[in-house]
Amino acid sequence: MKLLVVGSGGREHALAWRLAQSPRVHKVFVAPGNGGTAREPGLENLAITDLAELADFADREQVAFTVVGPEAPLAAGIVDLFRERGLRIFGPTRAAAQLESSKDFAKAFMKRHAIPTAEYETFTQADAAHAYVERRGAPIVIKADGLAAGKGVVVAETLEQAHAAIDSMLVDNRMGSAGARVVIEDFLAGEEASFIVMVDGRNVLALASSQDHKRLLDSDAGPNTGGMGAYSPAPVVTPEIHAKVLREIIMPTVNGMARDGIPFSGFLYAGLMIDDAGQPRTLEFNCRMGDPETQPIMARIKSDLASVFELAIDGRLDEAQIDWDRRTALGVVIAAGGYPDDPRKGDVISGLPADGNPPDAECLVFHAGTVEQDGRTLTSGGRVLCVTGLGDSVKIAQGLAYKRIDAIRFDGMQFRSDIGYRAIARKR
Repeated sequence: MKLLVVGSGGREHALAWRLAQSPRVHKVFVAPGNGGTAREPGLENLAITDLAELADFADREQVAFTVVGPEAPLAAGIVDLFRERGLRIFGPTRAAAQLESSKDFAKAFMKRHAIPTAEYETFTQADAAHAYVERRGAPIVIKADGLAAGKGVVVAETLEQAHAAIDSMLVDNRMGSAGARVVIEDFLAGEEASFIVMVDGRNVLALASSQDHKRLLDSDAGPNTGGMGAYSPAPVVTPEIHAKVLREIIMPTVNGMARDGIPFSGFLYAGLMIDDAGQPRTLEFNCRMGDPETQPIMARIKSDLASVFELAIDGRLDEAQIDWDRRTALGVVIAAGGYPDDPRKGDVISGLPADGNPPDAECLVFHAGTVEQDGRTLTSGGRVLCVTGLGDSVKIAQGLAYKRIDAIRFDGMQFRSDIGYRAIARKR
């Protein structure tokens, strides 16, 4: 059968790569794809981004089902469109995707359904926002209400930083329409983790836990980014915490959306803050898999993932299970010079594997911001690659990833040297 993956990032490369391992899958189209999906066996890039044209293509080519990677097509209603055309697709409707596309919607939903999260208020006027921050104090978190490509959150450690973030969004319009409304919430202390599940509207299948590294520089310094690396599993998510997250956050969310008349299907990503007492609270919801969490998670899947998606689309996710590689997978993002504010583009990348990622490789190179041009691979975005190692421990997986990075070169490349440091510290 033929499948379609929508998107162009590292998440989509990893999803399409894993789906292509299914013995029943003949080809995976990736729209629009990147330089890595262009060279991966079993994948074919598709230069279409218009949603109606994608639906026409899926219909014409008799695509068995479509998987949507990024948030923008979901917020634009790609699932609604495909379903109206009778096409099989995995993802939330436009209404359900508000859990990610509007921070205010998500926070109001959590408050209504008693899902643990931080106290908050929403503002469209800068004066009122400034006054609220003065009352609450710092540290405090300022979030653009709309989609901002992972860059709409400011963790303000001082009141000065908080006021500057408010002015940037509400006065200077630096985030455009995404920042025309801001959510200001209390700062939560603890350790972050990513908890991603598949949902079919009623049933839930939890994926392996993971942990992302949002800051640009080592030791969690520098500006927030879309993610500089991740590993799976995350030791902070103990079996007890795993059960608590499902019981107190995931199932109340799925049941609450159904009660509100907006049944949720697709990937549901809960960004968690876990405090010293082991209490998880929800920082945010995403309606798709995380990037770079997807890369380590896909590296660890041993099952036929296409069959799992089919069950999910049919509303039979309770019959599905995933077999996991017992090893740890750790991915290190290599970013372009100038990222995250002004990433360089057009630099030639050398040292890449010539033939994609073999299914049994202990180190995988997933592309994100790359493009093939005249037989060369060039940088084309902020986060360029995610080099993912598989090892019997976090330390071994980390070593494999960084050893592979040693062979890769492009002008201005930057990456953190400490991905996985929290998990390694826990093992001591």
